[in-house]
Amino acid sequence: MPINETYESELAFQADRRRATVEFIKIVSDLWYDKSIELVIFRNQLIDKNVSDILNLHEYACEFVQKPISIFDSVEIAQAINTLDLPPAKLDIGKLTFEYHMEEGKYNNATAFVAAKLKDASKNGSITPKDVVLYGFGRIGRLVARELMTKAGKGTQLRLRAIVTRGEINATVLEKRASLLRNDSVHGDFSGTVSIDVENSALIINGTTVNIISANAPEDIDYTKYGINNALVIDNTGAFRDNEALSRHLKSKGTDKVLLTAPGKGVPNIVHGVNHTEHNPDEVSIFSAASCTTNAITPILKAMEDSFGVKTGHLETIHAYTNDQNLVDNFHKKYRRGRAAALNMVITETGAGKAVSKALPSLEGKLTSNAIRVPVPNGSLAILNLELENPTSVDGINTIMKKYALEGNLVEQIKYELSDELVSSDIVGSSAPSIYDSKATIVRADGKNAILYIWYDNEYGYSHQVIRLAKYIAKVRRHTYY
Repeated sequence: MPINETYESELAFQADRRRATVEFIKIVSDLWYDKSIELVIFRNQLIDKNVSDILNLHEYACEFVQKPISIFDSVEIAQAINTLDLPPAKLDIGKLTFEYHMEEGKYNNATAFVAAKLKDASKNGSITPKDVVLYGFGRIGRLVARELMTKAGKGTQLRLRAIVTRGEINATVLEKRASLLRNDSVHGDFSGTVSIDVENSALIINGTTVNIISANAPEDIDYTKYGINNALVIDNTGAFRDNEALSRHLKSKGTDKVLLTAPGKGVPNIVHGVNHTEHNPDEVSIFSAASCTTNAITPILKAMEDSFGVKTGHLETIHAYTNDQNLVDNFHKKYRRGRAAALNMVITETGAGKAVSKALPSLEGKLTSNAIRVPVPNGSLAILNLELENPTSVDGINTIMKKYALEGNLVEQIKYELSDELVSSDIVGSSAPSIYDSKATIVRADGKNAILYIWYDNEYGYSHQVIRLAKYIAKVRRHTYY
């Protein structure tokens, strides 16, 4: 074919591909807002994504499963899902499309295939929506608020009803809170609307009222005055860390459960996907979502422990600086953290090595850990140096990690990264708490020592783990197909 004809053919194909993507975006939106069915592609979010984002995600899907998954395939499967009478669900269209290719010829059409794969969805019981209160409105609180409001849909799961802060609430304070929610120097603009209601001391987020409540103590609040009942309180202040202090939330009217967004003492420390089912929310009222680093390394360590056995290991986390460090040199109660965060690499401690054993008891006493805070505002890297019981290779570890990222209980937690050009800014905005860098793994010649590099968005990825745990506690998890 002549060069010009080839070029015209390429242009025509790209136009068809983009038109199909626009149709796909409409189906994704219709399913979400009409039926509370959320589509993802290998756990990557599709809601509110543009044409280029979705085409790039399909490129990743092709490389990940080594099968030609195209946008045209996704449209066909999405159309089939839309024809079925399904309950609220979260479905991985990448996995469905991959399986449709693998089982080609077994079904007459895509609708028959999807109906067979999702036949168990109708067995899920009804979901009662849960009121949510954010106690504190810092980095994690605002990201959780963004995600809850962006994914509110028809309000069938978690409903953000109030945010508790300290101090006076007036027009200036409300506008400052609204501005911090709208604009984020790391994560960009909020994909929604935020205005203020001074008369009712509230933020109007995507047209929905979220009350702003001022309080100095949890037990002083009567949430029922705001129409809030049996709420899940997500405490992200860091002020209350043990069972006694967190129990104060349960003394306020209108609360039912408490979730701490930090490591807790005397309460279950949960890494969702690893040990959440060990604690029944009908019997336990207070939970901890552990730390961002613990959520990053525990899924990977579980895969390594189950597959090869871990004798001993060391964790070194190269962590973005946080708000508890000084912007310029000044007094700090902890060693080294007093030095300017944006100018220095700062050696400090992390409890993540010990905290892992709360989710994986078999690793008790086997891990040491330390941290280095570095001059980036977000995006961190955990380096695991592990002595293994059973020898393996780089290919052996990569095969295991790809399997865990593709199927099983940790598919939401582990993302398998294929790029050998990955840097920290690339992983900002990833909803997976553990991003396994397959190109960086090192294994000693005898196969008994492995060094793994695990990236994580210490804000956004962790916030998604908080929400996953919150849905489990509130018993609003939908049927999932991963």
